[in-house]
Amino acid sequence: MEKRYASLATLYLGVLFVCTATAQQSAPTEAPTGYQTPTYTTGPGTHSTGNGMTAPDVFTEDQATFEEVDGVDKGLGPTFNARSCADCHQTPVTGGSSQISEFRVGHKDSQGHFVNPTLTVNHGQTQIVSRSLINDRSVCAEAQATAPTSENIRTFRMSLSILGDGFIEAIPDSTLLAIAQQQRQQTRGNIAGQAINVPVMEGPAGTTRVGRFGWKGQQASLLSFSADAYLNEQGITSRLLPTDVTNLCDTVADPEDVDNDIDHFAAFMRGTLAPPVDTTVMATQDAQAGKQLFSQIGCAMCHVSSITTAPTGTALNGGTFTVPDALGNKVIHPYSDFLLHNVGTGDGIQQNGPPETANKLRTPPLWGLRTRDRLMHDGLSATRENAIGRHNGEASFAASNFNRLSSNQKSQLLKFLSGL
Repeated sequence: MEKRYASLATLYLGVLFVCTATAQQSAPTEAPTGYQTPTYTTGPGTHSTGNGMTAPDVFTEDQATFEEVDGVDKGLGPTFNARSCADCHQTPVTGGSSQISEFRVGHKDSQGHFVNPTLTVNHGQTQIVSRSLINDRSVCAEAQATAPTSENIRTFRMSLSILGDGFIEAIPDSTLLAIAQQQRQQTRGNIAGQAINVPVMEGPAGTTRVGRFGWKGQQASLLSFSADAYLNEQGITSRLLPTDVTNLCDTVADPEDVDNDIDHFAAFMRGTLAPPVDTTVMATQDAQAGKQLFSQIGCAMCHVSSITTAPTGTALNGGTFTVPDALGNKVIHPYSDFLLHNVGTGDGIQQNGPPETANKLRTPPLWGLRTRDRLMHDGLSATRENAIGRHNGEASFAASNFNRLSSNQKSQLLKFLSGL
């Protein structure tokens, strides 16, 4: 059984690449990579380096907005987790991951379906309805929420890197759906990545697209993602999400994003380079052997190594965004299928997907893995070997195959992962 999965994983990667390239009728080129944006911009005359989608001075301005620290006068809160996008996305450069996590809670009803709780603040006088996110900070003591004792589903979610997200946004829905279909066919349903259609807020009414961002694949466009994070992580409303979760201690009229910061956030993410591999590590024989083992034991079935973005000029997000040359027809190596899977570590939280997605998580991209010290969605795995060992459900065969490797082979595979 394990050998069959291994051969199919190898075949799958080749078929996906060939079919995508053929459909675009021109040879795709490799997406540019690098950790080249400064950790912080340093004022006039300093220009960040992006992927070429915008001019350096424009990209620098977008990065500065991403790094801007917001205060109450700009609408921060009343409940929030951070004062800046860069607070949660900063390793090793602006846009990377971090040690910051968010806290979510909920419970199941009598039918076993997830229920978003009603939170009470202000000594029980104010309610925040249907909210699984418990913000860790508030602008006044009365607005600070805590987890109700009734909510026995509790989980942390680690902040993810947004570097290279412009390329992810440019992946056609058809590519992700094809990956899901081939997984089912090649494994007789043992691996069944789920694509969910989620709303695109900036598109015409009713616009949806296959989700690809967030631990639950709950967003499909970077502008929608920006608006969602601005509200839920910083408590700042925008034209796409114009209402605060509570008006308690709120002193700024909605919508608060009068400077359209969400557009700068989206532009910055679209302009970032894809995370690079460590070329020194990857050049070693052990890492190259580990790369082959990664595919052979079945990891590459979900952690897909190569995907090609949509052709330049493709209209996305309900016609509100057109793929530019910098993002179009590019080969990326995210090591993810961006689909939802049940790998035995689901947190029980349902978001934009149907009820069965409560215990599923999006396959996290492994590019940039070497910059993370807390692994898995909850950050509770301190080593890569422990993270592999926690894989179950749809990934149980790959974890079993890893356990069967010799000590030397395990070291080779872990060497490969240390180069991502």
